[in-house]
Amino acid sequence: MANLRITLVKSLIGRPETERKTARAMGLKKLHRQVVCPDTPVTRGQVQKLAHLVRVESIE
Repeated sequence: MANLRITLVKSLIGRPETERKTARAMGLKKLHRQVVCPDTPVTRGQVQKLAHLVRVESIE
């Protein structure tokens, strides 16, 4: 199963509370921090919600 490397590239300041909570739930706290998550429908949904704030790379 593939994994996703997710990097927070834009600030959460001024973003809606739901976006901040989603980023926090994914483990993204500070700019340019990376997390590796499994490529599941749940993770894809979270990434879609934060698409304008994160960069996503697929890793094997």
